Amino acid sequence: MQVNNKRWWALAIIALAQFMVIMDTSIIGVALPRIQLDLGFSQTSLSWVFNAYVVAFGGLLLLGGRLSDLFGARRMFTAGWVILLVGSVVAALAGSVGVELAGRAVQGAGAALIAPSALALLFMLFGHEPKELTKAIALYGAAAPAGGTAGVFLGGAITQYLSWPYIFWLYLPIALVALAAIPRLMPATPPSRGCVDIAGAVSVSGGVALAVFAIVRAPTVGWGSAQTIAVLAGAIVVLGAFVAIQRARQSPLVRLAIFRTPNLAGANLAQLLLGAAWIPMWYFLNLYLQQVLHYHAFASGAALLPMTVTIMVLMVIVAPKVIARAGFKPPIIAGLTLLGGGLLWLSFIRSGGSFAADVLPASLVAATGMALAFIPSLGTAISSARPAEGGLASGIVNTSYQVGSALGLAAMTAVASSQGAGRLGNSVGLTSGFSAAFLGAAGIAVAGAVLALFTLRQPPRAGKEPRPVESIDPQIGEPVVAGR
Repeated sequence: MQVNNKRWWALAIIALAQFMVIMDTSIIGVALPRIQLDLGFSQTSLSWVFNAYVVAFGGLLLLGGRLSDLFGARRMFTAGWVILLVGSVVAALAGSVGVELAGRAVQGAGAALIAPSALALLFMLFGHEPKELTKAIALYGAAAPAGGTAGVFLGGAITQYLSWPYIFWLYLPIALVALAAIPRLMPATPPSRGCVDIAGAVSVSGGVALAVFAIVRAPTVGWGSAQTIAVLAGAIVVLGAFVAIQRARQSPLVRLAIFRTPNLAGANLAQLLLGAAWIPMWYFLNLYLQQVLHYHAFASGAALLPMTVTIMVLMVIVAPKVIARAGFKPPIIAGLTLLGGGLLWLSFIRSGGSFAADVLPASLVAATGMALAFIPSLGTAISSARPAEGGLASGIVNTSYQVGSALGLAAMTAVASSQGAGRLGNSVGLTSGFSAAFLGAAGIAVAGAVLALFTLRQPPRAGKEPRPVESIDPQIGEPVVAGR
């Protein structure tokens, strides 16, 4: 009983990690207008307060996953918390645009070690008991909207009643509690053989950063400008170099053959498009509430509570039951479709609108879709890989979601700016731009549903839970599950 209790306490720390990683993105949203005024961000460059974190996070996740497999998940989990803490202090003390972005990037680097090692630890603790694994993933997944809820609520309260730097000081006591608990609760794993693919990590991070930069700058310098074309071409070249490096290395950052594992690529694609649709919705909904409806920071955070509470309840109570009855594929497709419907509804926002009519019902539909799609796509992406590559699979799925988030936000920021969202004080122009962003994100979600329909294999019949993967059959590339 003590061992079992210890395992669930360990899950609490793992869920806390997910809570913090997501809160680090959501808590900043309500504070963006204040940060913009204090540090001098432009309306277009403001998204880099979010993207500096997400690009570092998404670009380094594969390295974080690989380091977790090589040096042990517990070691990397600890290192990630330390780095996140350092980045938070830098961001809190920032007095300029450059220092703020540097702090956010360091936070992202810490999160890139925390996220894959946390999932690897979760599967180490619960991977051999399918029912408990589904429950553990549901609780882990619910920590994301809990972090989102805490982020928007605390971000609003702290920004309005204290000042925005305190949103970063908040990480200090939480990180210290986690660091004290890790040695007592987390299983230790011996290091494995292999080397760190630094060239692969640098190339994938650089390629993602170039792509996001090109998309964010395009509305200012022009989509057909030499700068936009050159930077996008550079991104393609660098990402192509990453693929070439992986093929040539004996111990690559990413074993490319892993993508031939059934359902792994499809589930990661679903996570990528889920992030690309969801994060722009959250970002522009914050701006609509504050810049068009003129909500104060605290009120803006409170206005998003119904949406995030809905996600938590559905993830913990409803999603596991749906997965048990229908398998993984139907809820992913239905969830992405509902998310697209909610975003389409949000695209009808009005410059003279209201929270009750323009935001609440549509956001609840979108939240339902997010809750249905997130857990099955996450679980499928990780459980499809063999145990020895648990950290890598966790890094890949986290990368998919975060890169999708960064590219989706960059693209929708460009769309919004081109439709008038760059003109502060002009409610009609801002609303037009935000509406265009919601419509574009709806298209991304629907595209994700269609691709999931064709890329994911049918799950086991209703009522059968998928058994944990033990290895990959080298003859056919199929996962070997317990009991086969």
